[in-house]
Amino acid sequence: MKLIYNVNDRPSFGKTVVFAIQQLLAIMAATLVVPVIVGNGMSPAAALFGAGAGTLVYLFFTKRKCPVFLGSSFAFIDSMFVAFAGGVSMALGYLGLIIGGIFAGLVYVIISFIVRFAGTAWITKLMPAVIIGPTVAIIGLSLAGNAVSDLVSGEATYLVNGQAQQYASPLVCVLCGLVTLAVTILVSCFGKKTVRLIPFIIGILAGYFTALILTVIGNAADINAIKVMSFVPFTSLLTDGKVTVETFLSIPDFTFLTAFKGFKELNTTYILTLAVSYVPVAFVVFAEHIADHKNISYIIESDLLENPGLKNTLLGDGVGSMVGAFFGGCPNTTYGESVGCVAISGNASVITILFAAVGAILISFITPFVAFVDSIPPCVLGGVCMALYGFIAVSGLKMIKDVDLNENKNLFVVSTILIAGIGGLTLSFGKITLTSIACALILGILVNVMISSIEKKKKPADKEDGESDVNE
Repeated sequence: MKLIYNVNDRPSFGKTVVFAIQQLLAIMAATLVVPVIVGNGMSPAAALFGAGAGTLVYLFFTKRKCPVFLGSSFAFIDSMFVAFAGGVSMALGYLGLIIGGIFAGLVYVIISFIVRFAGTAWITKLMPAVIIGPTVAIIGLSLAGNAVSDLVSGEATYLVNGQAQQYASPLVCVLCGLVTLAVTILVSCFGKKTVRLIPFIIGILAGYFTALILTVIGNAADINAIKVMSFVPFTSLLTDGKVTVETFLSIPDFTFLTAFKGFKELNTTYILTLAVSYVPVAFVVFAEHIADHKNISYIIESDLLENPGLKNTLLGDGVGSMVGAFFGGCPNTTYGESVGCVAISGNASVITILFAAVGAILISFITPFVAFVDSIPPCVLGGVCMALYGFIAVSGLKMIKDVDLNENKNLFVVSTILIAGIGGLTLSFGKITLTSIACALILGILVNVMISSIEKKKKPADKEDGESDVNE
């Protein structure tokens, strides 16, 4: 596709800062929500620091050739719950998060060394475009439900019998989300060169101020239906109603600070439990790693599995996951939102990702910025994600544009992947769950291998039959 800035291009300092903020806004919500879901006192700010540090590690191992940001992986959420299972102390649970992250990272590191000696030809053969294309599409389509559910959701809530209920009418939330989406589209299509590179920033700000105005009016006129935003993220910055240093700056609650106290409780059974919980999931995320890198390779028109090579992308992702878990408790993974941001903005400059990583580290100490991100209503993020997730899906479908779908063998592979992924097929083996993306990919590989193996056996027979017919 046509890029405004390629991987090695260097925009001016001011532009790079703005582009980096856009990348952060694209990935930040998902990165921050993982520790919130897991709970147990985990710090979103520490997870953001871990994502930034992990991305820097990734850029180092990939020789600054892969313009993609690493963020907290949703795939490991159940595994992270296991770290706190059985009533273990917070200290041991935090140590478990680090050990689990090491297990996940080691899977990547081991596979990277296998690839280093065995090459990548077997992967290309096992997962050609007819498989990777629809799998990438599924990554975007599987998130469609999340985007739509966010689109109808507001942040301001009240309690009814202990249950949180939202004030805002879903119609008002959709309005805010559609304002965000419309401004993003218009800026991306008709904005001037520089503005066109930051459609998400402008779209999010437009939706945010729409929600803010409606909420202020709702509070002043006591109209609950238009109270979209919550100001709790900002009011919580005050200590006993007073402004202190912590209102502006605070050190995140890093995982390792608490984890060191858990060594005295560590035992072999706990370590094996973590291994069983994290290692299989890492193999699932490995498949998504390949799909994401195939996708970004298509966008920048350079095969990243060859240069810098899958051995290096895996190594960067693996060590980056260990670093992410050490600081924030969350193993990292390449983010589809980051890839979508590159595709829509046309900015693949890896310097942008570098600035975004450094920015994530710095911002994790700046409490007002984290509060601002927390205060963005789900409906505004839903409007942006409709574009982001859609671009991921479309980029996957573009990969199969040269695949002959008139051939039944290709049609069956693609259709199997799409239906399994969109249908949400998941398989559980004890505490191990194969995601819909993993199931779709595995089914697609199996169907392709089955058809290809029978086809190879059948071709010599067909040739012999043809020769006998001529002889007759």
